[in-house]
Amino acid sequence: MKKILALSLLLATTMLSAQKPVELPLWPDGAPNTNGLTGKQEDLKGGRVANVVNPSITVYRPAKPNGMAVIMCPGGGYARLAMNHEGHDMAAWFTAQGITYAVLKYRMPNGHNEVPLSDAEQAIRLVRSHAKEWGIHPNRIGIMGASAGGHLAASLATLYSSDATRPDFQVLFYPVISMQKKITHGGSRKNLLGEAPSAELEQKYSLERQVSPRTPQAFIMLSADDGAVPPANGIGYFLALREQKVPATLHVYPTGKHGWGFRDSFTYKRQWTGELEKWLREGLVFPEK
Repeated sequence: MKKILALSLLLATTMLSAQKPVELPLWPDGAPNTNGLTGKQEDLKGGRVANVVNPSITVYRPAKPNGMAVIMCPGGGYARLAMNHEGHDMAAWFTAQGITYAVLKYRMPNGHNEVPLSDAEQAIRLVRSHAKEWGIHPNRIGIMGASAGGHLAASLATLYSSDATRPDFQVLFYPVISMQKKITHGGSRKNLLGEAPSAELEQKYSLERQVSPRTPQAFIMLSADDGAVPPANGIGYFLALREQKVPATLHVYPTGKHGWGFRDSFTYKRQWTGELEKWLREGLVFPEK
């Protein structure tokens, strides 16, 4: 009986230890670029943050890792970050499946469009550098994002600078994809590209135009009645992926509008969690490396 109790205590301690998150700075020696923002981070209502000056990832490690990792980019129109329902609140759901889960707190562009993407690239470098230590397969690391965070995730999936920063899959919640005026989310476009971007810049960040056969496999979900980010964003991206023969799954729920994330109030939460779990377990195809 004493041995059983001791083993039970050890198991419980191990599980608690595995679930304790660790926050790691992205650029401990200083970022290679700047968005010009200084001062302290602003902590807003509802778990939102603004004026991010020290970007980081918060890593949640499962008790029994299955070799897969997901890096989440919260949304917020490239002005702030919804760190809870589009970030930390999903940790237990992922780790219960054996997936290492990281929440990216990235810097806002503030007139410097390259800054968020550089943070996303550094996040995947950081996770890959810890792959062996964390029980992760270095070629089973995905990027995930919601709304403007979905735009950042899809930016990494299409505009990555090297194989070292290419994600192996992407998961997008009601994403901003296009920077074309009639399709885009106006606030995200303005905050990322400025008031009057060049045609070249608009083209670069209209991600439906940047898809290639090397873009990673995708799972996309959105609501048909989204009035903030037109469904044409996610649907157009899905069609572009299919055009390039990239495996892609699209789920359009009839109601829900925008910004539901992991909230229980979203009518179709049971559906999307079930469908994503199945896709992560059975739908992904990883090349042998």
